[in-house]
Amino acid sequence: MKKNDQIIKLLAYNGRVSVTCCHSTNLVEEARKIHDLSPVATAAFGRLLTMAGMMGTEMKSAQNRLTIQIKGNGPLGMMLVTATPFPTLKGYVQNPIVDLPLNEDGKLDVGMAVGTEGFLNIIKDIGLKDPYIGITPIVSGEIAEDFANYFANSEQKQVAVALGVLVDKNGVRASGGYFIQAMPDATEEDIANIEQHIMKAGAVSKMLEKDMSLVEIAKQITGDEKIEILEKNIVPVYRCDCNKEHMRDGLSSIGIKELNEIIEEDGQAETVCHFCHKKYVFTREELEEIRKELLEKAKKKES
Repeated sequence: MKKNDQIIKLLAYNGRVSVTCCHSTNLVEEARKIHDLSPVATAAFGRLLTMAGMMGTEMKSAQNRLTIQIKGNGPLGMMLVTATPFPTLKGYVQNPIVDLPLNEDGKLDVGMAVGTEGFLNIIKDIGLKDPYIGITPIVSGEIAEDFANYFANSEQKQVAVALGVLVDKNGVRASGGYFIQAMPDATEEDIANIEQHIMKAGAVSKMLEKDMSLVEIAKQITGDEKIEILEKNIVPVYRCDCNKEHMRDGLSSIGIKELNEIIEEDGQAETVCHFCHKKYVFTREELEEIRKELLEKAKKKES
């Protein structure tokens, strides 16, 4: 039986270092099933979902939203994830069935699938007049390194990021990650200790596969046995908030000419949500009602 997913927040070295750890196996397995992801797409998208979940918990208000887009020159194309503070997550992969040979280390070649050129875009809608937008180049396509580069260059934060997904023929065996940030008062000794312990700890997915708890992982990667737990009952879930009204708005935006073509040629419309693949069918009568509303709006503008 798989453990429940969880995100925990901790402080190490008497508050001089912030640590967030995530277990996301069920979250990533749900996304794999919804999008019918190939193994390498599962590994890439799973890493992105895990990071988005951890970053989502940094937002303060229920109305805040985080959107992360990775657009590389690899065969996966664009990956996009949105997150709420709770965090609930949804997203999609442009080319979900990409299949590539294993890399020279015998592992899924996420870097090749994502690509080594392109951009990581992060949009934080946190209630200000305009959302915060950060854009940095992809440095490796391995995702964790790309986020570390983003934080260093866009937010001027000294961080360590690890993300990992283990996949086999039955699905996701283990998935998770951690995010370590040095506070302004962190010492050189603190940072050196953490670097040494990260090297010794190995892959985060392997630690999770060994059934290590997130607290145990946090102690392992920091070297601090007196680590302080701040929050631990945070559960990331994959949840889409689509509904027929949203899809109706989408049909309203295509224009009267296109709507006429659909009504005359097909007599109905079927829309599919990118994020969860749920289908919504609109009858001829419903389409004609949308057309009527558009025509009335057009007349009001003219007058």
